[in-house]
Amino acid sequence: MTSHIDRRAILTGMATGTAAFAAMPALANAGETAPVAANADDRSYALSLLERMASPVLSRMARGQLQAQWKPELSPTWDGRNPKVAFLEAFGRLIDGIAPWLALPDTDGAEGRLRARLRDQALASYVHSVDPKSPDYLLWQAEGQPLVDSAYFTSALLRAPQTLWDPLDRATKDRIIKEIQGLRRVAPPYTNWLLFAAMNEVFLLSVGAQWDPIRVDLALRKFSEWYVGDGWYADGEHFHFDMYNSYVIHPMLTQIWDVLVRCNARFNALDPKERLAIQIQRMQRFGEALERMIGPDGAFPPVGRSLTYRTAVHQPLAYLAWRKLLHAKLPEGQVRAATMATQRRIFANPSNFDADGFLTIGFARHQPSLGDVYSNAGSMYITSESLLALGLPASDSYWTAPAQHWTMRKAYAGQDFPKDYYIAN
Repeated sequence: MTSHIDRRAILTGMATGTAAFAAMPALANAGETAPVAANADDRSYALSLLERMASPVLSRMARGQLQAQWKPELSPTWDGRNPKVAFLEAFGRLIDGIAPWLALPDTDGAEGRLRARLRDQALASYVHSVDPKSPDYLLWQAEGQPLVDSAYFTSALLRAPQTLWDPLDRATKDRIIKEIQGLRRVAPPYTNWLLFAAMNEVFLLSVGAQWDPIRVDLALRKFSEWYVGDGWYADGEHFHFDMYNSYVIHPMLTQIWDVLVRCNARFNALDPKERLAIQIQRMQRFGEALERMIGPDGAFPPVGRSLTYRTAVHQPLAYLAWRKLLHAKLPEGQVRAATMATQRRIFANPSNFDADGFLTIGFARHQPSLGDVYSNAGSMYITSESLLALGLPASDSYWTAPAQHWTMRKAYAGQDFPKDYYIAN
């Protein structure tokens, strides 16, 4: 397949996207004929975001120079943990978001050359990450936070095993397995942290290493208890109205069940195929809610903890699109138009990146006051999870389908739009 994205489009995508947002019609004029970005512009803009997020991190880490050349910004309310957690956060979260795109076949053209470069850098970064002699050996042995970001680190290996796991040398694979097994020292609180432990264990299962089914069983059973209905889970005993269903719960639950199905794992009375089908239905319903929260101009509600994760709020929609699991109520062209509108809305302000190209703490601009006690610039790379649909090639219907107005845009333009109903499961 020949890429339709030329180098100029990738390099200028950010500016084009900002101009496209500025040119959007006023709300009152957002009628049926209001223009939306062209399909090629959407993919070009998404690629420009991916390159802008990935290059500063991977180009340095591939040379073992990330920790020497980057001092990540910390929240003004930083809780005092070792700031080196930021490097595992940045690499783990970034690589998880871009793994599906890295796994696409090699192609000619600018996109293919970019992929080849970032793929090589990603593999070299994995080597540095677990080599105790490397300046970019990550913080595995201290603090509890590494349990969190190790789960993104291993999730990427699950999402692109032939691209990111298979090519690694035996010593690096053994080191990764050892570091992941060593994180059993961290006792996760009864929150979304249970899923981080479970994600690591199903990764170990997938590569034939010794794994702990109890940590998987506990996470799955607790989240079954914590389901509150209509696509939403509580994050622990009490429901929190925040977006951790997007950041962690739905994507990781779905992936854990998927691995158990693929590995034919039998260790309790739960039926993985049945539970995976239920989980996908719940995630689809949650995706409907996310789509309906996207305003006519691409804005979405800034609610709950970790606002600075920006467009990671739409990870479930990106995941469903990538896996071809979007509900029939959400056409691909509609989801693409809506989520790309949010990307353009958030990243219109250049202060989302610092002078060296790293993401800053903020929401729609650099705004450190929005940081939580655990927020650092490395944490921000979870926003790459919103780019999962780039794991579909440019020829895929997700990228070629005509753009459609999304629910809020139809509603506030006086157009017909579908009613909304809960699901029972």
